[in-house]
Order: sequence, then C-alpha cells, then structure tokens
Amino acid sequence: MWRSWLQRGTTCLLQVAPPRFLHQRRLPSVRGRLPAQRLLHRPPCGLELRGKVYFLSQSRTRAYKKDAKSTVECPVSPITVTDIKQYLRTKEISFHDGYSCLHAPSIFVEPSARRDNFALFVDKTTGQFLCKDTLVEGSWEDLQDCLEVMQKEEQDFLSPDVLLGYPESLEEQEERERELREVQRIWSSSVPFSDLPEDEAQLVKTMFQITKVSNATLKRFGVRLFKPTKSLVFPWFGGPDSSLKGVKLLSAQSTNTDKVAYNEATVPRCNSYYNLFGLPLVGRMDGEVVLTGHELDALAVSQATGLPSVALPRGASCLPPVLLPYLEQFKRVTLWLGGDMRSWEASKIFSRKLGLRRCSLVRPGEYRPCPAEALAQGKNFGHIVKSAIPAAHKSIVSFKQLREDVYGELVNTEQVAGVKWGRFPELNRILKGHRRGELTVFTGPTGSGKTTFISEVALDLCMQGVNTLWGSFEINNVRLAKIMLTQFAMQRLEENLEQYDFWADKFEELPLYFMTFHGQQNIKTVLETMQHAVYLYDINHVIIDNLQFMMGQENLSVDKFAVQDHIIGAFRKFATNSSCHVTLVIHPRKEEDDRELQTASIFGSAKASQEADNVLILQEKKLVTCAGRRSLQVTKNRFDGDVGIFPLDFIKSSLTFAAPVKGKHRLKKVAAKPEGEEGEEGEGGEAATKVAKVEVKNEKVSKTKKTPRAVAKGNESAEK
Repeated sequence: MWRSWLQRGTTCLLQVAPPRFLHQRRLPSVRGRLPAQRLLHRPPCGLELRGKVYFLSQSRTRAYKKDAKSTVECPVSPITVTDIKQYLRTKEISFHDGYSCLHAPSIFVEPSARRDNFALFVDKTTGQFLCKDTLVEGSWEDLQDCLEVMQKEEQDFLSPDVLLGYPESLEEQEERERELREVQRIWSSSVPFSDLPEDEAQLVKTMFQITKVSNATLKRFGVRLFKPTKSLVFPWFGGPDSSLKGVKLLSAQSTNTDKVAYNEATVPRCNSYYNLFGLPLVGRMDGEVVLTGHELDALAVSQATGLPSVALPRGASCLPPVLLPYLEQFKRVTLWLGGDMRSWEASKIFSRKLGLRRCSLVRPGEYRPCPAEALAQGKNFGHIVKSAIPAAHKSIVSFKQLREDVYGELVNTEQVAGVKWGRFPELNRILKGHRRGELTVFTGPTGSGKTTFISEVALDLCMQGVNTLWGSFEINNVRLAKIMLTQFAMQRLEENLEQYDFWADKFEELPLYFMTFHGQQNIKTVLETMQHAVYLYDINHVIIDNLQFMMGQENLSVDKFAVQDHIIGAFRKFATNSSCHVTLVIHPRKEEDDRELQTASIFGSAKASQEADNVLILQEKKLVTCAGRRSLQVTKNRFDGDVGIFPLDFIKSSLTFAAPVKGKHRLKKVAAKPEGEEGEEGEGGEAATKVAKVEVKNEKVSKTKKTPRAVAKGNESAEK
C-alpha cells in the first residue's frame, strides 16, 4: 500500500519498519475520523446499562465482518442543543455554554480528585462527549445511560472502568501492541537537533526549506530527525500522563519547481491519529491560538509571533470533532491553514465548527502565503495575524467587505475553478473543475452506464483528496465498491485475486464513505445522514443515485412532480448551506432510441434544471455498436457558461470510461478539386477516401440485396 508512495520520494521506509505500521500519505490528503461503535457493557458491579458494550478503540482486521469504517450511520435520534440542556437540567448537572461544546463536571472522576470542575465536554451538534481527564468518550445515548445508572445507584461518579473495550481478535491485539512498540522504537532511534553536528542540521533544514526555524524552536516542540529515512519526527503526547501516543514522520522530495513536496507517515494508522501538534506547550490561561494545517507552519508561527500555535493532524482537509474540546479554552482562534484557495474554503468550514464569533481567517494571497513560506520570505507575521478577517456571519455585506474576495477569485482563477479531474481532461475544459456548494444533475438512458460513469468521476476526485459520500439506493454498497475498486485498480481483480489485498489496502486509504440505505428512503432521513457526515467527516462531495428512489416514501396523495420539486429544493439548500457539492442522478423521460436526450428530457418539471449549477447528460446511440457510441454532454454550466460534448470509450476490462484519441472520430471536409487534379494526401484526403469507399460499399449492398422470392429461387437452384 505504501511502497508506491515511497518510490516517488527520496527516502525508503522499507529498511526500517514493516509496512503494516507506517501508513503514508502524500500531501495534501483528506481523512475523516472513523468513529468506533460503542456499546455499553454490563460491568462486574452489576449496573444495568441497557445491555450495551462500549469499545474505545478501533483496530483493523482482515476478517469478513461489517466494519463501521465502510458506512456512515444515520443518528438514531437527531439531538439539538436545547434537548441536551434540558436533559442535563433534569439530572441537576451544572454546565456552562461554550463555543462548540457544553462544559460540565466529569462524572468519571471522584469529586475530591477533580482537577478541572468542567472536564466533561458535550458536542452541541451531535451530543458526543469527551472527558479530558480520563479520555473517556461516547455518544449522547451512552452519556444518558451513565447518568441514569448514577441516579439509580445514588452515586456521585462512575469509574472509567465501566467503559470496557470491545473484545479484540488476537490479530488486532498483536497489531496494536506492535504499533505501540514501533512508536517507541522510532522515537528512541531518532536524534534531537541539538545533538546533530551544525553542518548536518543545516543540511536537513535546507532539504525541508526551514532554514530560518531555530534549533531552540525544534527542541521546544520535540522535533527530532530519524536518520535511516532522513525524516522529521513529530511526537504526539496525550492522555492524563502526557505519554507518547504516536509519531508522524515527514520526508521531503524535490520537484521541478522551487517548492518541496512532502510525504507523511503516521504511527498508528492515520484514522487513529488524533493529535493537535503543539498542544502540550499551550498554557491553561492562554486565550488565543493560531490553528495551522501543517506542523512546519506551527513552528513558524510560534517562532515569529510567540503566540500558541497548533497543527491539525490531517492537514487543512479535516477537523475531527473529537479535537474540539481541546480548543474550547481559547477566546480567539486564528485559522491560518495555508496559502491556497482550498485552505481558505476549509477555514470557512472549520470556523462553523469552532464558533464563528471567535474565529478569524487569514485570507491567502501573494503577501499571505502559508506560515512556513512566510517565515522563509521574511514576511511580517504580526501584520498578517492582525489583518485576519472575522468569520462572524453578516446578514448584509457591502462591496467593501467583498472587495478582497473578488480580487482573490480574479488572482486565483485556477484554484477558484475547483479540483481538476485527472481522468477526464475534456470535463476540465468545459466545467473547469469540481467546486463546493454546487448541485450537479446527471442523467442518461437506462442501461447506458450512468452509475459506472459517475462512480469513476467521483473516484477520480476522491483520489485527489475530496472527501466523498456515496448514497446508492439502486445497487448495494458491496457491488458499488467492487465497481469502484475495479476502476481504481484498472483491471479485473477476479482474474488476479493474489493482488486483491494490495489494491484493497490502497483503496481503503481513500476518504470514501457509503450510506447504508437501499431502496426507497425518506428525504428527511437522508438529509440528516448527509448533515451528520459533513460534520463528522468534512464531506465535500455527496452522490445520490438516484432521485426516483427518494420519492417512494413521500405522501402519495401529493402530486409526484411537487414531491420531486420539494426534494430537489432540499438538496439545493443543503449544498449551499453546507458548502458541499451534491451530484444528483435522475432518470430521463422515455425517448425514442434514435433521439438524443436534452435538458428537457430530465424527468419531472423544469425545477431540476433550474436549480442545478451543472447539467450532464450521458448520450448513447443505441443503434450504433462501434466506437463513439457514448458521449458526455454538458448542457448547463453556471460557473462560466461553457457547454459542449465529447466522446467516451468504455473499457470493459476495467469498467472505466476514457476519452478517445483526439481526432479519432472526426472527418475533415475537403474542398472539391478540378477535374483531373488529384486530391492532396494527408489526413483530409484519407478521410475523404474513406467516406467515398463507405458510400460505394453501401451502394453495392443495396443493389445486391435480394427479395425473399429471389432468395427462395436461389435455394432451389442450389438443391439442383
């Protein structure tokens, strides 16, 4: 899984660690936290906890079982902050309102031993809780169970031992123990920068482009050098005892430009890496922090400004809600996640989780690059931080407030256009890219391969770090995952089963999630699941396949077109409010086989095409069997108005669509030549010759075509 990444870099981790423990990714990358399923267990003390069992950690296994990673479950009963507050009041639990969490006294610590009276944090959006003193966490239902038990048993606290681990398999236990040993081995084998010779330390800094970061700063943050791979080691200290929980290794790779490409490897695996790098250096009384997207950026901010600075574990693509309680103490959070437009979009999303009123955003630009580059260029950090824009919502804005945003879009036209497709360059030419907050309507004839095509389009984006949620109501998730894995591997794995684990391991690292719905579903339930996924996993792209399955559970007494309009309007509102791209597959009306589909062919009223930002149509010539049978037509593009059509070739062995060779299906018109003058040789002449041959052949076929009577007469002659 990780070897292909390392072949592109300048170092090789194969020499120092087995592949099971070093989970590497290329920046930028996106990973959503995968919440472990928690069930309350009946502890030895005999407390009634509804027959459930908690488990606090999730380990990877090769066994055939349903894993929480592959699905995004809908909240059993959506909770509101009002419901949470009312329940806590009924249990006589004091609390105060925080930015993104409610703060309450921990019920898992004896009252006499509580260091912090408000160490229990309850997420306002999901109800999930975390005790910072004991690291006990669970869902809102779990917290209710615990409080009911305390009230029934007349206790003033519960032991953390009540939350037992889910029974692990032998493989899982061994892997977890080996990961912990691997963390200790890497850390003990790494060398502090203060122990390196001056010339070697300077060479390493030059390789990572951090020559202006002092050794004192590196020592204060605990950064070390792992010599076997020439990688920087960033430690993760956590827990009540601030012990070493994990490490992140960063290697540098030179590129054709002046910039350096970084490769990351984490131990333990990336979906269990919940570190806020730099958090142990933050004082309990600090009220301001700078949140960065990279460890090197945190070093630069801390050295240049003296402000507390922390870095997200997976870059500027994901802010796991489990980390929100650790940011509650700050009255002001400055988000400086990078110097590009994708980081700017992520900043606006994260500010909603953290609380708009306390967040300020550093807008990217020529004079505001990422912190590491700003330090290398000698920028004024104090001016950049002070000029950060408040994220508080304004109902009315003037052009003065929009002026910098407009200028930013003019300067960064390519980044504003969105994420580019790697497999569909023609789609980039027309749509320019995949953008947040848009609604795309996709249609095509029945059996033309809509699901197969849209799965490859989504896979293309997912491979580039776009967190993707699939809602497939027409085919089950196993079959859909099989299609996408085949497209990912570009081969039929049933014929190469020995390669399955290799490709499955790489495919598993993609930020891809599936809704467990199948068949007809209620729109409210689906939207709640989508909102839940956007909050927990920072989903950027949702695919709904297809609209017709959303209409079965609605009121049958209402006009079906009105129901469809309501559903489309709900998806439009969700895409805008959540800044998430929604791709909606809709079946077309029944058309003649020899007629091409149009925008008006979309089933239902005109609301689908009106609300959509993009309309894509998979055209299929059913009466044609040669190459060029299928094509993709863009009939609406609200971004810049470009529309067009380009052919597609279907490769059955890999279930992929690829654009054919340019000019393969095009015939150039050739001007008529005077009598006796030969046509020019070349592409146009050859094309004209082919057309003439085809016409002659068709003429001969029509002349030699026999009637049934002539055929019968010919058969009698043959018998004689």
